[in-house]
Amino acid sequence: MKAAYLPGNSTVEFREVDVPQPGPGEVLIKMKASTICGSDIRAIYREHLGKGPEAYQNKIAGHEPCGQIVACGANTKRFKEGDRVVIYHISGCGVCNDCRRGYMISCSSPTRQAYGWQRDGGMAPYLVAEEKDCVWLPDELTYTDGAQIACGFGTVYEGLEKIGISGNDAVLVVGLGPVGLATLMLARALGAQHLVGVDTIQERCDLALELGLANHTFVSGTDTLEQVMATTYQKKGFEKTVDCSGHTLGRQLCIRATRKWGKMVMIGEGGTVEFNPSADIIHDQITIYGSWVTNVWRMEELVERLVRWGIHPEDLVTHRFSLDEADKATS
Repeated sequence: MKAAYLPGNSTVEFREVDVPQPGPGEVLIKMKASTICGSDIRAIYREHLGKGPEAYQNKIAGHEPCGQIVACGANTKRFKEGDRVVIYHISGCGVCNDCRRGYMISCSSPTRQAYGWQRDGGMAPYLVAEEKDCVWLPDELTYTDGAQIACGFGTVYEGLEKIGISGNDAVLVVGLGPVGLATLMLARALGAQHLVGVDTIQERCDLALELGLANHTFVSGTDTLEQVMATTYQKKGFEKTVDCSGHTLGRQLCIRATRKWGKMVMIGEGGTVEFNPSADIIHDQITIYGSWVTNVWRMEELVERLVRWGIHPEDLVTHRFSLDEADKATS
C-alpha cells in the first residue's frame, strides 16, 4: 500500500509498504478519513522538533484517523469486523496512573506511542491500532466527523468541561483556526448564546459568522479588548474565555476580557504569556486552567453528545484531498 511520510523538510514522501497485520489485542482498520493537526505541521512537516522517545520516529504520518475495522487479532474483547471507530491518538501503557484515568496523552511510560509519531498513523489505506485505543463511531456521524473527534474536538471538549459552559455564559474564543471554530461550535451546543470570536485573519472571522457559530467576530488590533468588552452586558466581560491562539497577545486578551469571578482556559499550545497577576487575575478572582487533549472516556461521551445535539464537526471542513494529494494538503 502507499503511505505518506514527513521527512521534516516541508515535503511529503510516499513509500510502498506492506499492509500491516493485527497482533493480539489489535485491530486492522481501513482508513476512511484522516485530518491534519497543526502539531503535525509545526513539529514534523516543517522540521523534526521532538527529542528523545517523543521524537518523530520515521513512521506513517497522521494522528487523527478514523475508519472501519476489517480484521481483529487474537484476544480482542469489544470490537469486531465492520465496526466504525475513531482512534484515540496516543497508545499508552494502560497501567500507569494517567492511563487508568483514561489520559493516555499524559502517560509517562517509555512504551507510550503516538500514532503518526512513534507508531504508524492514518495517512495510508490501512492502520493497525490497539483495541483499547478505539472509540465506537455511531452511524449518525460521518468518518470525517470521527477524524476531527480524534484530536481537535476532543481537545476542545476537555477544555470546555474544565471551565463549564452553559446558557448563563458569554464566551470569548481567541484564535479561530480549526480548534477555535470547534470551540465555538461546542460552546453553542452546550448552551452559550453570546459567543464572540477573534482572529488575525479576516477569512476565519467571516467563516465563524457564515456558519452561525459566533454572534460577533473581530480581527485583532490595538482596540480589540474594548471591542469585545462592548458586546457584553454593561461591558463587564465574559464569564468564560478560551485561548486557542497559543500567542501571548491572544492569552492576554482572554485574561483581561474575563469577567470578575470568571474562568479562562488555555488550549492553544506553544508561545508565552505576560500578565500582571494582581491586576489581571487576583483582584478579579479569575481562575485560569490549562488543558491538554482529553481522556478516552470523555471522547466516548463527546461522540454520544454530538449525536444528541445533531451537530457535525464535518461542517467545519473547507478542503478535502486524496492520499495521493497529501503533499498539497500540507502546503
